[in-house]
Amino acid sequence: MIIDPRITQLAELLTGFSTTLQKNERVLIDAFDVPDAMIVALIRAARRRGALPFAQIHHARITRELMKGAVRTQYTPHTTVELARMKKMNAYIALRGSGNIFENSDLPSASVKLVTRLMKPVQDHRVRKTKWVVLRWPTSAMAQQAGMSTEAFEDFYFRVCTLDYRRMVPGMKALGDLMRRTDRVRIKGPGTDLHFSIKGIGAEECGGTKNIPDGEVFSCPVKESVEGVLQYNAPTVYLGTSFDNIRLVFKNGRIVEATANNTKRLNEILDSDEGSRYIGEFALGFNPHILQPMRDILFDEKIAGSFHFTPGQAYDHPGNGNKSQVHWDMVCIQRPEYGGGEIWFDGKLIRKNGLFVPPALQKLNPKYLLGKR
Repeated sequence: MIIDPRITQLAELLTGFSTTLQKNERVLIDAFDVPDAMIVALIRAARRRGALPFAQIHHARITRELMKGAVRTQYTPHTTVELARMKKMNAYIALRGSGNIFENSDLPSASVKLVTRLMKPVQDHRVRKTKWVVLRWPTSAMAQQAGMSTEAFEDFYFRVCTLDYRRMVPGMKALGDLMRRTDRVRIKGPGTDLHFSIKGIGAEECGGTKNIPDGEVFSCPVKESVEGVLQYNAPTVYLGTSFDNIRLVFKNGRIVEATANNTKRLNEILDSDEGSRYIGEFALGFNPHILQPMRDILFDEKIAGSFHFTPGQAYDHPGNGNKSQVHWDMVCIQRPEYGGGEIWFDGKLIRKNGLFVPPALQKLNPKYLLGKR
């Protein structure tokens, strides 16, 4: 099989830099509507490293049909099988393509909640116990979301995904160290005045080893410390439903008011369980190639000059302790063309209108990451 060299380059990045596959390590390649050429390239790249590749193939229409009539007696044994397999894996690479991002938009809420809840142990083990990386696959539907031709979007996709992520390391380390020392955070912008604590929570730097594309440092609020109002300005899709202009009001850490273009569905999701009205992640995004939202969270949460504030599950942050089947990365962009904004740590201005201010953090601004003088 003749494979596009860009695909080969991406496969090498995923098996090398992202998951650092070693001899005899088992890796599950989880492919959702992805061309065979990409799966073959990953299998070959894994074998070149002496790893043992496994592959699982999904198709959206089939997955939808299974979920449409989901019952506990069907998905309980499914979860048992999937968890047993995941426990045998050292690494996990997921590629998620979609010809229609709204494929699951008409699934019954009860079915989605059931499957999400029953499959959560599989996701938790994968996140906590394996080396993993997740990425989208460029499709015509994604190009349409981005308002680009298919050819132009593919060029954009491979440029973003094969960025030299090593260049992010110094700035990410400086930001991560600062967040680990920070107590009070304040965020201001159009319709937004939010404050909370991240004291003792920690921070994680993400530069190509968990998600592709990448470019964020994340922490999490102290669970009950969040106060104020947050007006998001990036559109989002969650569980097959599109949302715009989400506005959340917080009191004692809890979302006490939530509105959007689809307020009813928004609140249904936020009522999934007790934890879904608390925040499980706070992150700053800085990928210099990603500038506009395209309703795809793996891209949108990395937008240069953005932050995301995430209702639901708190991953890797025991200091927060929030548990939920929901983890919804909602994004706000603070570059001037989106209305600007400021982020303050312990009374010190950290980022203004999307650009980092302290000298050590300026290595996360687009000019440096793109190698421009």
